[in-house]
Amino acid sequence: MLTKIWKVDPAAENLEENAAIREAAAYIRDGELIAFPTETVYGLGANALSDDAVKKIYEAKGRPSDNPLIVHISDFSQAERVARSIPGAAEKLMKAFWPGPLTVIVPAADAVAKTVTAGLKTVGLRMPQHPVARALISAADVPIAAPSANLSGKPSPTEASHVYEDMNGRIAGILDGGPAGVGVESTVVDTTQDLVTILRPGGVTREQLEAVLGKVASDPALKDKKAQPKAPGMKYRHYSPKAPVELVSGGLQELKQAVARAKETGLTVGVLTTTENANVFKNLADVISVAGTRADLATVAQGLFHALRRFDHYDLDIIFSETFPAEGIGEAIMNRLNKAAGSSKNDGME
Repeated sequence: MLTKIWKVDPAAENLEENAAIREAAAYIRDGELIAFPTETVYGLGANALSDDAVKKIYEAKGRPSDNPLIVHISDFSQAERVARSIPGAAEKLMKAFWPGPLTVIVPAADAVAKTVTAGLKTVGLRMPQHPVARALISAADVPIAAPSANLSGKPSPTEASHVYEDMNGRIAGILDGGPAGVGVESTVVDTTQDLVTILRPGGVTREQLEAVLGKVASDPALKDKKAQPKAPGMKYRHYSPKAPVELVSGGLQELKQAVARAKETGLTVGVLTTTENANVFKNLADVISVAGTRADLATVAQGLFHALRRFDHYDLDIIFSETFPAEGIGEAIMNRLNKAAGSSKNDGME
């Protein structure tokens, strides 16, 4: 399959009438796969009402079919096509954070493809903020199911070039709308229980959620590896470069010592670090990949997957990474890094 690439300016007017978006929307209606930018990462989209179309997502990614997908909509009226009902807590969160990087788990409508929900009676629903994503969904006139547009197990794509690396020849096309802004996927919350529960930390922080709802819970699977996770992207291996990743807590000195010990044993070493510390490893590590600045963890979230993907261009034995405070957006950053570091212990692939 020849994968088309369309460049689209997110700032252009009347995006729904853009020729590239209209062509991509036609592919969606015809049951094909289109990758598109969101404010978090690039998504791999298919018609969420078609089982045959959604099956192609699992095939293209190599994704297990028991891993549910998030459905993206372009306006509030489309929620009725996807949700059987909207819990009160979900309504509050939708009004506060949509469009934006928040997915709410709600009861699924019968029209949603069973391959989207993976047999569950619930569905993840999100309204992305990115204008290209919204225009594509609107032009297609169907809700779009979309996980991240990467091969399962690899770091999520934040640029069209990342999608092309993984998906060229596997999908119909890629809408290139520039780099993603947030960099980590949406926060996923279950609103079907008495107490709203965070299933996956992401672009909307715990503190922001609690400012709207009061106390929220956390899925036990976020801390207990034996617990069964309920959120898309959390059940299987994910975010992993080819070389094993080891997180080094304790500070800069501990990270330097870990790198030095590995080099002494003859290993080829990569370091995921920040702007403030990059020069420290200039003559110590073989490859340095900078995610962002510690002074602003939002930049680390934005650059995290790009930094992890960069390591795959080198033949490395091991990657050491800085760690970050698990507060605010740092909770999502550490969730992704822990998944990347723990992946070698898992047999499944996301």
